[in-house]
Parts: sequence; C-alpha cells; structure tokens
Amino acid sequence: MSDTALQAPPIEPAARSSGPNLDKGFNPLTAIIFFGALAAGFLYVAYSVYSDVETSGAPVTSYLPFLLLLVALLIALGFEFVNGFHDTANAVATVIYTHSLPAEMAVLWSGMFNFLGVLTSTGAVAFGIVSLLPVELILQVGSGAGFAMVFALLISAIIWNLGTWWLGLPASSSHTLIGSIIGVGVANALARGQDGTSGVDWSKATEIGWALLLSPLVGFVFSALLLLALKFVVRNPALYAEPQGQKAPPWWIRGILILTCTGVSFAHGSNDGQKGMGLIMLILIGIVPTAYALNRTPHPSQAESFQAASAAAAAVVEKQAAGYRVLGDPRPAVTAFVSQRKINEGTFVSLAALINTISDQVKQYGSIAKIPAASVGNTRNDMYLASEALRFLMKDKESSLSKQDVAVLTTYKNELDSATRFIPTWVKVAVAIALGLGTMIGWKRIVVTVGEKIGKSHLTYAQGASAELVAAATIAAADMYGLPVSTTHVLSSGVAGTMAANGSGLQWATVRNLIMAWVLTLPVAIMLSASLYALFLNII
Repeated sequence: MSDTALQAPPIEPAARSSGPNLDKGFNPLTAIIFFGALAAGFLYVAYSVYSDVETSGAPVTSYLPFLLLLVALLIALGFEFVNGFHDTANAVATVIYTHSLPAEMAVLWSGMFNFLGVLTSTGAVAFGIVSLLPVELILQVGSGAGFAMVFALLISAIIWNLGTWWLGLPASSSHTLIGSIIGVGVANALARGQDGTSGVDWSKATEIGWALLLSPLVGFVFSALLLLALKFVVRNPALYAEPQGQKAPPWWIRGILILTCTGVSFAHGSNDGQKGMGLIMLILIGIVPTAYALNRTPHPSQAESFQAASAAAAAVVEKQAAGYRVLGDPRPAVTAFVSQRKINEGTFVSLAALINTISDQVKQYGSIAKIPAASVGNTRNDMYLASEALRFLMKDKESSLSKQDVAVLTTYKNELDSATRFIPTWVKVAVAIALGLGTMIGWKRIVVTVGEKIGKSHLTYAQGASAELVAAATIAAADMYGLPVSTTHVLSSGVAGTMAANGSGLQWATVRNLIMAWVLTLPVAIMLSASLYALFLNII
C-alpha cells in the first residue's frame, strides 16, 4: 500500500478573525451628501445671523464685523469638525472590529447620533468651559484681546488635535481645550503685569482637571469589572470569543454592540459638542452683541421673578456691607474681587450697588427683551460680572453667608444666567453638522489604534460592549454635572481594562504612547495657546 494511501486528509484550521475592510472605494454619493449638508448648514447659519441682527433692530453700518464673524465661526466649526473625526473613531472601533457593522455604515450611524446628541445638549458644559476664561477678557470679548483669546484657543487646539490624529494617537480634545484656556489665562495675566497664576480660575480648573484625570481610571476599572461580572453571570462562550472570519456576531450580541456604539456617539455629541458652542457664543457676543448679548426670548413671567430675586439678593448682600457706601462706579471693585477672589470692605457694598443697577435697567424698560440694542452689551456685562461675583462669594468661607442667604443668591444667579447663558438653536445645528460630518472623515487612523494596537488579541464581543457601556454612562454622568470629559480617554482605557481583565495582554508600546500623549497634551496646549495669544495680541 502506498504512502499516499496511508496519509490522513488534512484538517482545516478554524477560521480566524480577519481585520475589517477599512479601505472601501470612494462613493460619489457620499461626496454629494457631504457637500450638500455643508452647503445647507452654511445657508442656515447665514440666514439665522441675518435674521437675528434684523430682529434686534441694530443698524448695520459696516460689513467688516460680519466678515470677521465668518472667519471666527469657520475656525470654531473647524475645531468641532476635527473633534469629530479625532474622537468619534473611538465609538465605532468596537462595532467595526467585531463585524457588527461595516465600517462605512458604522461611521454614518455614529455621525447621525453625534448630531442628535449635540441638538439635545443642555449647554451646562459649554458655560463650564467659558467660566475658566479670564473675566476681563470675557467682559471685553469684542476687543482685540478678546479676539486674540478666541483665535489662540481654537487654533492651538486644532493644531494639537491634527498632530496627534496624524500619529494615530487617541489624544483628548477636552484635555487640549482646557490646556489652551489655561495658556491664554496665564499669558493674559503676564501681559497685564500680574502673576501668571492669577489668570485662571484654579478652583474650576481643578474641578475639571479631576474629571479629566479620573474618567480614564473609571473607564479602565469599571470596564474590567463589568467584563468579569458578565463572565460570571452570562456563561455563553460565544460572547467571549473573538469573531470568526468576517462573520457577524449573533443577532443579540450585535444588537448590544450597536446599542453601546449609539450610546457613546450620542453622549459624545452631547458633551463634546458643547465646547464649540461656548466659544461660538463668545464670538457672537463680541462681534454682534446687539443680537446675542442677552436672551431675547424670556418667559413672560421673567420680569416679575427677576425683580423679586434682585430685591432679595440686594438685601442679603447689603446686610454684609456693614454700613459702607459706594462712591462712584461699583464695577471696578466687583471686577477686582472676581479676578483676585479676595473680599475687602468694598466688595459687598459694590456688589449690592451693581445688583440694584441691573434691577433699575431692567425695570426701566419693562423686561430684558425690551432693553434697547445700544445698551444690551453693557447690561450683559453687568449681569455676567454679578453672576461670577456671586459664584465666588458663595464659595468663600469668609463671606459668613447662611444657608438661607445662599439659597436667595442662587435663585438670583439663576435668573442672571438665564438671561446671559443661552445657546440659539442655529448654533447647535451648526456644531451638530460640523461634528457629524467630521465623524465621517479621517476616522481610520484612530480606529486602527483602538481596534488593533491596545491589546495583544482581537477584541471580543463582550470586551467591546463592556468598554462602550461604561464610556457612555461616564460621559452622560459628566454631562449632567456640566463637566467635560474625554471620550478618547474613557473608551481607550476601557478597552485596555477589558484586555487586562481577560488576560489578553496589552501592547505596552501603544499604552506608553497613549500615556505620553495624555501627559504632553496639557503643557503643549498651554505653550501653543500662550504663544499664539501673545502673537495675535500684537497683530489684531
């Protein structure tokens, strides 16, 4: 009998998972939809600005401010566009690498829910970011220093985001923007002859810093724990095995993964989209204050509630004034308190006088909506200054305010904020379009890093679902408290946590690069924005 007859038939190896197809050909329909959405968004924004200015009744004497507005809006929306393709790749990596959705469908799906997340956002994160900026620049945002601030912030953030994207590093847009704000604050303080540390609200920066620091740890630990809990409760081996070939997972696993991708995309839009909104509102207030300095669509009963809250707040502050009187303009003393956070004998009496001044302005015209165009900028600045002063005053242990006093001042502060901290619908739509379209462009580099270069083995269904569930919950919780967190850090650390819990091993070269990007982002963004601010301050 021949040797051939004795040989057993070869055994076919089990189909191993192969990487997803990330290089599909160019579809002309995609370009048509992309540029169509871009054109529609541009026309909508242009019409909205024209309509708002027309409604405000302010005469248009020059088109130069509107040209400057166009440039500033393009830069701000460019930041959100880059944010889209830089950050949202994290949301689609898991569904792509588990073959739950084809790459092009996953990106389109994520872009749509980013869009919806922006539209339904509250605005709390937007104004949390703005409150980090130096108050004197916010009060003079229409000045050369104000424009230098906004341009330096946005351009430095775009430069760092593009650089880390080019290297395929999942760096944080939130982290970058916070660093840029600190850089501007420090440079502004130094330019005014002050200590560099006085240019930043460090209490708020610390609060946001803790959110950015702890969120990756939350992602790592809770994703690992969730995966271990799943292994204990759900003993289906298919859930913990890597995909076989190009085969899609079972329908129920696929549904969970698509649901978690949806949640991360929606939460990312809701949280990250607001960063651009806050800066766009600063741009609008600086260039077109007549239309955007004050909320012109208050509730009909706001006039009465505002006057009542003003009287109660003035009484509380005057009680602390200990018989002092204001001679002259109260604003410099209040501004000094907000900048230095030091209470002196003129703080309370000046703040009480400012509260009464604001109340008189609103009472004179009957409501906030009826304040004439020529006065809205000054009234808005007074309201913003009073709101910031109350924020710091209620935190100061030397103020001797009772719980009842704090409650009264909080009510009044909320009235001020409702008049000055608002986001028009068209701003949300513009940011949503920029973020959504950005999601569909340039996503591949970060997807490959998250899907292939964090762990030593292929991403399993349970790992993808665990990382995204924790990421969506973390971002949504941060949004409720008005804190910016990094989708990139939460999700990439979540994937690393599931790899560690599964015993799959980590690719330490990638982990080292991720940590390096996290460490370098803050100092690089600070130096970039500070340098650009100094440059623009001399040019504008």
